[in-house]
Amino acid sequence: MKPVRSLARAMLSGIFVISGARNLANPDRLVSAAKPVTDRVTPLLERVHPRLPTDTETLVRANAVVQVGAGLMLATGRFSRPAALVLAGTLIPVTLAGHPFWKQDDPVARNNNQIHFLKNLGLFGGLLLAAADTEGKPGLRWRAGHRIGHSRRSVRRAVRTARREARLAVRSASTARRLPG
Repeated sequence: MKPVRSLARAMLSGIFVISGARNLANPDRLVSAAKPVTDRVTPLLERVHPRLPTDTETLVRANAVVQVGAGLMLATGRFSRPAALVLAGTLIPVTLAGHPFWKQDDPVARNNNQIHFLKNLGLFGGLLLAAADTEGKPGLRWRAGHRIGHSRRSVRRAVRTARREARLAVRSASTARRLPG
């Protein structure tokens, strides 16, 4: 199953690496579409840290860098689960800014944006699956629960053994007192 997972991760990440590199090289073409979304995010960024950049072009470039980096991580299988979550996070503002089909009056443009919106929604679903994929190995939650259960059983076993040994010690002590000696 490993070759299938590796191929699927590479295929899923390809769009992010390619479009991220394009957007990094030429962010100007996206600035006007991204401006309404970045204007909404700016107050949040200023509250988080006053020195964070808030201009639209810089935010488009930052999103592109994150997409290239996380896309490469997903493609290579390095930290693929967190990378998939990061890519899913970058997809939300990109989809809202780039494909607002509900605002389109032209039926052709509306249809085109709706198709791209749904495509991105499908990518989002694939990224969520990639983020949840443990590659057939138990997840952290299961492993932690399993460890806790194992520890509880070990403690119960130790308590039973200690009780048994205490009963044996009491019996042998009482037997020793009854013997003439």
